[in-house]
Amino acid sequence: MNKPTDLARIDHHDIDTNVSSNEQFSTVLEARLSRRSLLRGGAATAASALLGAIGLSGCGGSDNDDVVTSPNPPTGNPPPAEKLLGFTAVSKSLADTVVVPAGYTASVIYALGDPLTANTPAFKNDGTDTDFENRAGDHHDGMEFFALSASNGPATTVNDRGVLVMNHEATTDEKLSSFFVHANGGTMSLPRPAAEVDKEMALHGLSVVEVRAASGKWSYVKDSAMNRRVHQQTDIELSGPVRGNALVVTKYSTGGTKIRGTLNNCGTGRTPWNTYLSGEENWSGYFTRAATDDTARGNDKSVTSLKRYGRDAGAASRHGWETGGTEDKYQRWNISKKGTSLDGSDDYRNEMNGMGYIVEMDAFDKTRAIKKRTALGRFAHESAVFGKPVAGQPLAVYMGDDSRNEYIYKFVSTAVWAAADAAPGDRVATGDKYLDSGKLYVAKFNADGTGQWIELSIANPLIAAYAGYKFADQADVLVNARLAGDAVGATKMDRPEWCSVHPGTGEIYFTLTNNSNRRVEPSGSSQAAPDAANPRVYTDMKGTTAQAGNPNGHVIRVKEGAAGSTAATFSWDVYLFGAESGADGAKVNLSGLTADQDFSSPDGLAFTPSTGICWIQTDDGAYTDVTNCMMLAGLPGQVGDGKKVSLSYPRANGSNLAVDTYVGKAATADTLKRFLVGPVGSEITGIAETPDGKALFINIQHPGEGTAAANVADPTKYTSQWPSNAGYGAGKRPRSATIVITKNDGGRIGT
Repeated sequence: MNKPTDLARIDHHDIDTNVSSNEQFSTVLEARLSRRSLLRGGAATAASALLGAIGLSGCGGSDNDDVVTSPNPPTGNPPPAEKLLGFTAVSKSLADTVVVPAGYTASVIYALGDPLTANTPAFKNDGTDTDFENRAGDHHDGMEFFALSASNGPATTVNDRGVLVMNHEATTDEKLSSFFVHANGGTMSLPRPAAEVDKEMALHGLSVVEVRAASGKWSYVKDSAMNRRVHQQTDIELSGPVRGNALVVTKYSTGGTKIRGTLNNCGTGRTPWNTYLSGEENWSGYFTRAATDDTARGNDKSVTSLKRYGRDAGAASRHGWETGGTEDKYQRWNISKKGTSLDGSDDYRNEMNGMGYIVEMDAFDKTRAIKKRTALGRFAHESAVFGKPVAGQPLAVYMGDDSRNEYIYKFVSTAVWAAADAAPGDRVATGDKYLDSGKLYVAKFNADGTGQWIELSIANPLIAAYAGYKFADQADVLVNARLAGDAVGATKMDRPEWCSVHPGTGEIYFTLTNNSNRRVEPSGSSQAAPDAANPRVYTDMKGTTAQAGNPNGHVIRVKEGAAGSTAATFSWDVYLFGAESGADGAKVNLSGLTADQDFSSPDGLAFTPSTGICWIQTDDGAYTDVTNCMMLAGLPGQVGDGKKVSLSYPRANGSNLAVDTYVGKAATADTLKRFLVGPVGSEITGIAETPDGKALFINIQHPGEGTAAANVADPTKYTSQWPSNAGYGAGKRPRSATIVITKNDGGRIGT
């Protein structure tokens, strides 16, 4: 997923390209300086200092070289009755460790560079390693667990063996180089050496890795036949309405049917027929365009599309992969018009149109094609989550576009759900049935707590007559879903990240991570006024730095109308507002968060089926002077269980900008608790569980971010040495990694 906003750590890929003038609702809240709470000192700070040298920690536990394990219940006493959220909340922490509650153990099982074949050498972690096509990639992100039967097929009751399928979003980099994976920190100027580019391209993509538990201890299986990597040289089919369209014709695929690789993969999903879905997020920054490219294209409508997706003429690429050599695998990253063909079959002017989709993969069968499901639209995808399947009704898939002021989407399948399709069979063909044909909608949130799903169809008069871009056909609408959302007046949101469906109510939850571009009185097209669904604009102080907009983010939830998956209307409220516990309760801390619950920048989000707990993971830059990123456990109610809140902002002319927003029931100690805090510089992301809910897999992404590339040879200057300080692996360079959390009494996680 995205690095945190525009706040402390700047992600140059989280760019704001929505300059549409979509109507904003009257709004919110006087901008007010938010002072840091005095509760941040004292015991919590002392505890963090004591844990500083430990790599994995259970509060109150003892330690060894591998993990810190919390004490078991007293011998001879029966275990207490299970209670959801029965654990003791962990304190905020700045330690370079993973902190979990007393009674839990966290163990590292799979990290950047770990070999996936018997013939791949052990990872040295000194920058000299190669063959990343057969190693764990970098920046472990979204993840799903698929239980394995004895015949390596799907299982529903196996709890000690399965495959983890995960995204490898990006690399920790400075300037151009992914410096931790190169011996001397890599080349910081152009051109980049081919060997460095090859390594970095292989670090992106997907992993499939078998994991097993023996005597209660989990590990990955190095030589499993199930293991595989998907990277930038892997052929992937384009499937659905965009397949074969002129917009995806390239030198590599003159028929517009395929592309190499999947890029910047963030959130995930799992289909009812047991396949893996991966969202391509901030892919545009990997491509470059010549300064003269607008002219070379004749300033045609492709220029409008490129700019809406963040590639102005002269835009530099993130890593300079296009400079690795003259081979096709390098030249594809330059999307300038170089050839003379009319259709783009002699260059890569259309290459970027093949990125930005939901990717479907059968984790059990390496022989099956991997497909980009273009009917679900093209944007900065996070996760893709299905509404509750109902026999005889279409399936709904919910998605968010993770950039400032972007939109929330829903796809509704043409085919109606048949429960028999959940049974073992040709899973990719089942995906063809449900994901290649349907209707794509975008959300408009109204000021009264209702909303509409607006169809993005070439037949929609607002799209057909849109002055900002001339759509040619439905494939054009899907490739340029952002422009179609502009055309119909969708609501600009505060960076829609992950989404998940409540297993009981069927309501859909979306994390809105933050937005530095909210203003009471917007200046320029990149800023947006607050509205009912994105109501806060305030100033939060991080030390002496003022952070404006909505620095802490919120979680919004949606209840479909009576028609369910095909409903054209919905109701909504805000489940939780991220905030410091000491912030103004009337203007900022609208959910009444305490020191055991306060958080900032919600990102990862998932309900675990075994317990129905809602897990919220953070990717923060606003609150990191007080605590590392974290994961919370919640027991939500339902849309409408809270109250309407009226907020107002003073304008420069003396008038007030007012809005009503809708806030869910205030959190209590029984309904929301902090469960985990990660190491320094890390994002907490990815969540999956075994069917019995007794093992929970979590990803720790980019620990040590903020280390200067110049310090790559000096471990004492790394901001993190995790997970080596947890006793895992060679070297001291920080590594993204997967951990597994278990309960010492053998119970379910979160009880």
